[in-house]
Amino acid sequence: MFQGKKIGLALSGGGARGVAHIGVLRALAENGIEPDLLSGTSAGAIVATWYSAGLSIEQMLEIVAESSLFKAFKIVIPNTGLTSLSYLKERLARAIPEDNFASLKKPTYIAISNLNKGQLEFRNEGPLFDVVTASSSIPLIFKPVEIDGEIYVDGGVFCNLPVDPIKELADYVIGVDVMPAVEWESKSLNGWFGIGIRCFELSVHANSVAQKQLCDHLIEVEKAVSYHTFQFNKYKELEELGYQAGLASVDRILQDIESLP
Repeated sequence: MFQGKKIGLALSGGGARGVAHIGVLRALAENGIEPDLLSGTSAGAIVATWYSAGLSIEQMLEIVAESSLFKAFKIVIPNTGLTSLSYLKERLARAIPEDNFASLKKPTYIAISNLNKGQLEFRNEGPLFDVVTASSSIPLIFKPVEIDGEIYVDGGVFCNLPVDPIKELADYVIGVDVMPAVEWESKSLNGWFGIGIRCFELSVHANSVAQKQLCDHLIEVEKAVSYHTFQFNKYKELEELGYQAGLASVDRILQDIESLP
């Protein structure tokens, strides 16, 4: 259909709202649009990794549907003030046999933030599970992940929609943002947790502006913003929102790709 044109897909972070990415993938697949390479941050990194590993839409939803997966993101504040994402790493290992980027069926780039050097990194080779876990480690909520002797946290600190690593490798890049900017009510800002999450989201919005401009087509799942970052019990609704947003973009994407030189 695309005459050898490479399609890139960049998936944003967004916590539970990242389930909407699965819906977008479903809409694209039903219309014959299959990404050749992917990039992702945080929740987007998880979904991109699952997809590149060959998991079907049904398999991804089955993993999300398991109530035990909620343990990976349950907010429990121990004495250290941080909780571990070790359960996420265990789930990745159960779904993907080999802990290496080389085991993936499609080139995949994951954004992570190096706290030691204060810089963004994109990983696409070597050990896989620690990188995906680090990309999902929201600062002050989850424990950082040590990789190669350095400390890493959520890629969204620097780049929540990682278009850069695939822009020059693809003929057409689709970006999916499940965290469009939205106002918060004052009552949501009462308490350290709400303030902390809001500050992180504002940083995310700011660093996404330039990346959105690099997309050939941007899908913003606007209705996902009404869901909480950790509202995984609404996964069916979030997947459907992503599906509808994807369907609304299909005609434009097909027209754009068809007109490529």
